[in-house]
Amino acid sequence: MAKSVKTIGVLTSGGDAPGMNAAIRGVVRTAIHQGLKVKGIMRGYAGLLQEEIVDMDSTSVSDIIHRGGTILYTARCMEFTTPEGQEQGAEICRKHGIDGIVVIGGDGSFRGAGKLAALGINTIGVPGTIDLDIACTDYTIGFDTAVNTAMEAIDKIRDTSTSHERCSIIEVMGRNAGYIALWCGIANGAEDILLPERYDGDEQALINRVIENRKRGKKHNIIINAEGIGHSASMARRIEAATGIETRATILGHMQRGGTPTCKDRVYASIMGSKAALLLAEGKSNRLVAYKNGDYVDFDIQEALNMKKDIQEEQYEIAKMLVR
Repeated sequence: MAKSVKTIGVLTSGGDAPGMNAAIRGVVRTAIHQGLKVKGIMRGYAGLLQEEIVDMDSTSVSDIIHRGGTILYTARCMEFTTPEGQEQGAEICRKHGIDGIVVIGGDGSFRGAGKLAALGINTIGVPGTIDLDIACTDYTIGFDTAVNTAMEAIDKIRDTSTSHERCSIIEVMGRNAGYIALWCGIANGAEDILLPERYDGDEQALINRVIENRKRGKKHNIIINAEGIGHSASMARRIEAATGIETRATILGHMQRGGTPTCKDRVYASIMGSKAALLLAEGKSNRLVAYKNGDYVDFDIQEALNMKKDIQEEQYEIAKMLVR
């Protein structure tokens, strides 16, 4: 039987992602439209345990849809990974009259959401991560903005790399997933793309391609390296020593998490946040909102966490044909 929900909380957890504010706005305004009260939980699960909880209304989320980051702030919380921390979190929810929570974050955040659901707090997850590594969904909030930010930065690096006839290794984020690297590799016309899911560690083959490209008259060589492989600076030193070609490493880093969200991140995040609030209004719990095959759907959180995801083989094969 569906549990009646009158007051919901919303929090952002883990790494921030452009579009999180649009999702928060979607949650708050949809919940209010459904006659629910809304409380914002600051700094993720850490803020929940510290009872950093504020009332939210429609004006609380005015003029935020275009802003990067998250107005609720975010933090990682080791304490909440323990049964004691989870029990405390559920008790604090009950103390503040919070019947359900929307958790916007990544897989670690959803594990916490599942624990709260088991303790009687209706919980809905929304995938907010630039890494695109949530298996049940084709889209995660922030990926589109992050990959566009990286693409624009790589275009600029290519200009100076060409001017100096360099080899450039550009490291993009993504944790252990290679989606940002793959998309940038294709979009930026890279000569090599190194993905955690596919890279075999054969650096000599990489060196040979740099030498062959120079012989064919290429004035630059762009190598996109995923964060999950890393070691870009030492790799650059080894390539320069082996080829005699000046090689520089650039780590784009956290700039990929910031900035004004793209139209896609604003719209998709708004819809996902709204759907999460509607699911809570229906008394649903332990669900994860997803975008799959063109539709907004929801999965059981544990089912979603058990799913596996890999780089699409067709995309990877096409990328290999294009990097020449």
